[in-house]
Amino acid sequence: MKHVKGGLDRHAVLDELMQAYGKDVWNFAFFMTHRRELADDITQDVFIKVFEHLYNFRGQSSVKTWLLAITRNTARDVLRSAWIRRVTLMPSRHAQQQTHASAEQETIDKLMTEQVWGVVLKLPAKLREVMLLSSHYGLSMNEMADMLGVSTGTVKSRLHRGRAAVNRKLSEDAMLTGEEKWT
Repeated sequence: MKHVKGGLDRHAVLDELMQAYGKDVWNFAFFMTHRRELADDITQDVFIKVFEHLYNFRGQSSVKTWLLAITRNTARDVLRSAWIRRVTLMPSRHAQQQTHASAEQETIDKLMTEQVWGVVLKLPAKLREVMLLSSHYGLSMNEMADMLGVSTGTVKSRLHRGRAAVNRKLSEDAMLTGEEKWT
């Protein structure tokens, strides 16, 4: 039996949402939990919630923002009840480049991206969260503010503090690496 309301087939809409945003939901869940199996479970829970509450979506935000907010809340609930406290590195995600870089440049870019995300993952959760939502998911300040339930000014402040902390740590690491080379 199909669930149809207002001419919309919930199963078809859910399939479209899963195709369009499933990877983003999983990646965000993995970012928050650092565990593949938890990301799998959270993603499944998110889309069950979406299916159950599909007709309650009011359109006050983009669908992507709505899904990421559900993912965030679900992951936070899991983390509150979970025994997990271990942090693992998230694999780097590269945007495809229009031109082909040399193998050497690709390796350098990959190492730098991994280094940056390694630093980001060590930031406090509030800073880490806005860095990911901005850099990886491309959410606007207003979308992040709505999703996180804070003011736009708070989002700007967290982004600024997060970027400053990453830059400071990368500079420190670069100076240490330079010192090691010459000692």
